[in-house]
Order: sequence, then C-alpha cells, then structure tokens
Amino acid sequence: MATKTDGLSADERAAVKQRAAELRAEAKAGKAREVGEKALLEAIAALPDDDRAIAEGIDRIVKDVAPQLFPKTWYGFPSYADANGKIVLFFKPASKFETRYPTLGFEEAAQLDDGDMWVTSFALLALTPETEKRVAEHIRKATG
Repeated sequence: MATKTDGLSADERAAVKQRAAELRAEAKAGKAREVGEKALLEAIAALPDDDRAIAEGIDRIVKDVAPQLFPKTWYGFPSYADANGKIVLFFKPASKFETRYPTLGFEEAAQLDDGDMWVTSFALLALTPETEKRVAEHIRKATG
C-alpha cells in the first residue's frame, strides 16, 4: 500500500517539514526584515565551506544590486522575496540534496522573461569576478 511520502527522499521530506516551520515562523514575525535576515544568515552559516562561500557572495550581491528584496529562507534555501512576499531568487546548495553542483534559481516573480524561452536556474561552481558580474546582471534584470 502506498503512503503519502512515497516518491520523496528523506532529504525532500525534511525540506517540506522545514518549509512548514518557516511558514509558521513567518506568520508569527510578519514581514520583519530582521527575522528573515537572521534566518538567512543562520542557513548560510550552517552550510559546508564551498556552498557557504557562494551563498555569502550571492547575499553580498543581492544587498548591493537589489536591496529592496527581503531576505528569508525557502525550503531551507537562502532566498530573497519581493515586497509581496514572492520568492524572486534562491540558492540551492549542492550539499542540500547531495548534488554535484549548487544552483542559483529564479522563481516566477523574477522578471527574466525573454521571448518564448529563458533560463530560470544556473549551476554555480564558484564566484569569480566574471560569474559575480553575470549573477549581478541576472539579479538586476530579475528585479526589474
């Protein structure tokens, strides 16, 4: 007999539980930037060195080019939302699901539309001057 969790890995079930906890915490805190910032920084601090270095760099870039975004976590991922609370971008560390590369992803609130097809996520192995510039450009475009 199938159970409700068939098809989800233990890591995926943990992410769903983490999201439920995030929603409860957000409901208590409202739209307090400080609460989201604290959760985001705690999530980044808990990452292994390679993932943490990239997440810290993304956080720095977001603060520089899109300070209007609200920091928060989303399924445990360091994320940034618009004024309506919609996720614009997130960082999925390779360590989260033991994948071979971390991902910088953009959600529907990101304004990246480009004709009939556009990129919504990037594998991001390292932040170099070149990749930082590209990340900043995508974040600027995503936030209009």
